Amino acid sequence: MKQTDAIFARVKEVHEQAASEPQTLRLSLDSKATVPIGPFSRGGRSRTGTQGTDHDFKPQGVLTPFGIFRPQTSESELFFTDSKVTSDFMADCLEQWIQERAAALKDIRKLVLDLDNGPENSGQRSQWLLRMVQLAPRHGWVVVLAYYPPYHSKYNPIERLWGILENYWRGELLDSEAAVMGYARNMTYNGVHPEVQRCTKQYAKGVKLTRAQRKCLEQRLQRRAGLEKWAIEIAPPPTDQTIT
Repeated sequence: MKQTDAIFARVKEVHEQAASEPQTLRLSLDSKATVPIGPFSRGGRSRTGTQGTDHDFKPQGVLTPFGIFRPQTSESELFFTDSKVTSDFMADCLEQWIQERAAALKDIRKLVLDLDNGPENSGQRSQWLLRMVQLAPRHGWVVVLAYYPPYHSKYNPIERLWGILENYWRGELLDSEAAVMGYARNMTYNGVHPEVQRCTKQYAKGVKLTRAQRKCLEQRLQRRAGLEKWAIEIAPPPTDQTIT
């Protein structure tokens, strides 16, 4: 698409600014393909000679991982869910990640999120944008949403983490939730193990804002001209203005 180079230039600009500002926190967010639980082959060779079934029968269950990766430190946290990976699920995981590190993040003033413009966290998904608008005043942060161009999500830093995870458990049988999360917990990226959590809350898809709410929401978004869908900044509103 014609905006691809401009989008990449904006992402580079945001990253350079984040690297030069000690009070800026940069995170990379994304979900991975759903993992079927059962004695299924994932390709590759097992370290112990284990073999998968000849046919992919109905799985015992499924888990979808959502990850938060911090490029500067290689720190990561993986949230596994058997529910829908929705805007609210991703926003809740992000809020939990921040709350768990509240003391360490006390000096942060800006949050930069690397995103791939998926259907539940795109620059047009009103429920996701609402949650980010609500996050900004809660922490007193400027929130910058830096989207990669369509069909270029492989450049999102967290994709490297997913690649290592896939290679790590390739050839193994992910036949239980414990196995899925155990392999995820034992892998390393740059020598750092991810933190792993099992999320049990169920989320409904299709949560939408009313037309009036969307209009109010847009007033809180600063969209870059020409890159309205891919370059968004959210500043904390005045204390007497809130959006629900």
